[in-house]
Amino acid sequence: MASPDPDAGIDLEQGLFSHLLELRSRLLKATLSVFVVLVALVPFANRLYAELAAPLVARLPKGAHLIATEVASPFITPLKLAAYTALFICMPVILYQLWAFVSPGLYKKEKRLARPLLIAAMVLFYLGCAFAYFLVLPAAFRFLTAVTPEGVEMMTDITHYLDFVMLMFFAFGLCFEVPVAVVVLAAVGVVDVAKLRSARRYAIVGAFAVAALITPPDITSMIMLAIPMCLLYELGILAVRWLRAGQP
Repeated sequence: MASPDPDAGIDLEQGLFSHLLELRSRLLKATLSVFVVLVALVPFANRLYAELAAPLVARLPKGAHLIATEVASPFITPLKLAAYTALFICMPVILYQLWAFVSPGLYKKEKRLARPLLIAAMVLFYLGCAFAYFLVLPAAFRFLTAVTPEGVEMMTDITHYLDFVMLMFFAFGLCFEVPVAVVVLAAVGVVDVAKLRSARRYAIVGAFAVAALITPPDITSMIMLAIPMCLLYELGILAVRWLRAGQP
């Protein structure tokens, strides 16, 4: 019976240690990029918050305004927004560091599929956030201010407003990832074009159900999310067809 090779164990430990060192290096680079951008944004934190609050402030009744119910909120809340913005800006750098760490272990075919999917996921997430800010939030705030009961003055806390908008950004960004999710499911063999087409009616119902759960309680916001999700589902089907046509 052959004795275990001690050199093989040493090589394995050295390989694992080198991977851990590389992971630490990648994480440090990503963290440093976020920190640098955050430091640059801190002087503009109040201006950033004013821009974020613009969709609500523009639709508040005359004399109404945002309020701070906690002592430190006027300082902490804009700083939190600056941190979120730094993370948002540095997301390409973070994803690049993640890709640089993972890509050496992927096959050539996997790299060819993963690279465009990663770029598409990032772009779609940004588009979802922009869609929420420029279209959905103004419509939602117009509805909410219109249905405020008589005798009730609408004054939203700045921290609660930030949490609400960030939740909307994250939700819309994820919902816009529908084409990427469809392509990934097709790539691993879970679905094909025929199954995607036959499931179209269920996808439409699911899109409206998700939109009803995520959006504020008005029909306009729900439709403004559900319809793009349905269109993005169709885009995912087209992408799967294109990938299947390009395969040998």
